[in-house]
Amino acid sequence: MAGRIVREDVDAVRERARIEEVVGAHVGLRPAGVGSLKGLCPFHDERTPSFHVRPQVGRYHCFGCGEGGDVIDFVQKVDGLGFTEAVEHLAGRAGVQLRYEEGGAARPGEEPGRRRRLLDAHQVAEQYYREQLAAPGATAARQFLAERGFDRAAAETFGVGYAPAGWDHLLRHLRGRGFTEPELEASGLVSQGQRGVYDRFRGRLVWPIREVTGDTVGFGARRLLDEDTGPKYLNTPETPIYRKSHVLYGLDLAKRAIAQDKRVVVVEGYTDVMAMHLSGVPGAVATCGTAFGSDHARILRRLLGDVGSTAGLQLTGGRSLGGEVVFTFDGDAAGQKAALRAFAEDQTFSMQTFVSVEPHGYDPCDLRQRQGPDAVRALVEQRQPLFEFVVRSTLRAFDLRTPEGRVNALRAAAPAVASIRDGALRPEYVRLLTGWLGMEDEETVRRAVQAVARQGAGVAGRGQAGRGEAGGRAGGRGRGDEGAGPGADAERRPVAVARMPAPDRRDPVTQVERTALEVVLQLPELVPVEFDDLGESAFEAPAHRAVHAAVRAAGGVAAGRALAEAAQGTAAGWVQRVLEEAALPVQPLVTELAVAPIPEDRPDMLGAYARGLVLSLVDLGYTRHIADLKGRLQRMDPAREPDLYRDTFAELVATETQRITLRQSA
Repeated sequence: MAGRIVREDVDAVRERARIEEVVGAHVGLRPAGVGSLKGLCPFHDERTPSFHVRPQVGRYHCFGCGEGGDVIDFVQKVDGLGFTEAVEHLAGRAGVQLRYEEGGAARPGEEPGRRRRLLDAHQVAEQYYREQLAAPGATAARQFLAERGFDRAAAETFGVGYAPAGWDHLLRHLRGRGFTEPELEASGLVSQGQRGVYDRFRGRLVWPIREVTGDTVGFGARRLLDEDTGPKYLNTPETPIYRKSHVLYGLDLAKRAIAQDKRVVVVEGYTDVMAMHLSGVPGAVATCGTAFGSDHARILRRLLGDVGSTAGLQLTGGRSLGGEVVFTFDGDAAGQKAALRAFAEDQTFSMQTFVSVEPHGYDPCDLRQRQGPDAVRALVEQRQPLFEFVVRSTLRAFDLRTPEGRVNALRAAAPAVASIRDGALRPEYVRLLTGWLGMEDEETVRRAVQAVARQGAGVAGRGQAGRGEAGGRAGGRGRGDEGAGPGADAERRPVAVARMPAPDRRDPVTQVERTALEVVLQLPELVPVEFDDLGESAFEAPAHRAVHAAVRAAGGVAAGRALAEAAQGTAAGWVQRVLEEAALPVQPLVTELAVAPIPEDRPDMLGAYARGLVLSLVDLGYTRHIADLKGRLQRMDPAREPDLYRDTFAELVATETQRITLRQSA
């Protein structure tokens, strides 16, 4: 049985898998100085970006939560993969052929490369379904698409295919491609029945459901035939690679538009996503057989990126400065209930959230057919703030012409306004609610809202309950739902390693030490050779001294310069060598220093900056050593220790000469 991946192949994956592309599939990144990118951390909730990526050294670090590592570490943590699976995933992206050592131990209960095998099975299945869409037996599927205004090119763009109506067509095709029955059962592509294993999707139109990286992890299938007694839509069950609460249909196609336009449109179905994209709304996505939840919100927040203090600020032209999320719902009771669930998640966004409802009850697919692409775009532009939609939808259930109706409406709407966490926005909605109710006394409305807020009985709680009910209707709490809970996330986190105490960055000497190490790790080719002359005591802070020891053990900046030149200016191999020489508690600091933005942001000045910084550090070392030698001389008796006194004095003179020479050269 194959064991560990050959070390040289792991190094090749680190080198060829571009970290900015891998991270950028999950996080909206923007420039943050010379050779540095930043965005919202995918590992903890934040509104101001503290997550930095430095492609030149192939590493990332969050200065908020402390997470950091290389491209393999990122995939492990963000996708919950083991080391081997993460390497295999990246190798597939980068085109690296992996080799395995013979006789190595496999992961307990799991064959090496299992995730890759399941992804490969889905890739083969997707291609098979797409080919079948052109087969004679797929007339109903092609007719379904044509009736909704989707041509062959649209089907190709979205990977739409057809699952033949037979018993085991896909099963036999996958067996012929070398996949085993246990692999196929684990993939969710087949099911086990009394008559044996059979295709899960039969006689249906199928859409591939892809992760943000583009890997197909499941399918959604629409009933076409009258004799099909199954549900209208049938999705892949929860599997080791597919959790419906962690995927959004169309996200792989929409991610660039979302990051660029700072707008995402959430619709309710696969054909709605297609209609939106084909109508000029490329940032549209949909959930996959489940209600929009907190995991979906986190995914979108990372792609939308940082919005800073401009979150939710609407301009006179209608657009929101800082990004927006637009939900499209039907105008019926079910649509309003969906809006309430979305409202419960609104507080997880740091941008403005809107609702867009088509007055005639058309979904985006119907609207495109009946009125054309312009109407679809107009639907998005005619959105209204989610808070306003929820409150006004609540008021419509009451007769506001009577005192009793107005009072009851106030009691019903107060929880929605009380749920608004933005302290500046809530009073504005109190004022608006007063007007919508037709009341003259704003203070009465304010007291009602404050009373609900004190009780902690906002709409968000009911929204959570509604989301749980929806999950129950979709098939109950299965193995995948349990895996999506907080406990599962905690289990996936790597075991924490004790870290060296962080140096006090307010100390000017400590700050010089830190910045010098940042330059040594990131730009070794610019560091003057004098750095390698520094002794063990050149750094005062113990943590910095430990990093310096790892640098020296890795061969010093001379080795770093050679590695950077061999890699055409990148320092990834150099940083990796330093990490290998560093003790475990020191490794997080090495990564942090290798990613930290350098204060000098002018490329043509980096060389002078690096030289001046390191020479200042060397000068500090000389000054510290001179002070120590003078103290020793003062404590000596020249008459009793003439030789030691003479040697110490000579060392003092030599050190002072070195400092003078250094300052003259600087």
